[in-house]
Amino acid sequence: MLAKNKDYYPFDTSQLDTLIPGKTTAAEVTEMLGAPSSIVKLSNGNAYIYRHSLTKGTGLWLVLVTFGNYDKHKDQIVIFFDKNDVMTHYGVTRDAHKAAYGLPF
Repeated sequence: MLAKNKDYYPFDTSQLDTLIPGKTTAAEVTEMLGAPSSIVKLSNGNAYIYRHSLTKGTGLWLVLVTFGNYDKHKDQIVIFFDKNDVMTHYGVTRDAHKAAYGLPF
């Protein structure tokens, strides 16, 4: 058996090239990337977190024995804003493409 699960929609990181620290606003980021997966309140502003994950699983059932393999990887963008909702910086992790089907042992 093969299984696949996606959380959220993949995002296009090429759009990040248009983000300018000290100039781009939270409204512009939301217009570009959509609603964030979560918002973290910080003492001096907010962080918008965008996530996409891909999970692939493999299973093998043999009468009384079951073997399984589960591999989950994520893409994530974290964008930081100051108290005035102006972007200060961001970070990106791209790992969702690394999720793979594999032998369960």
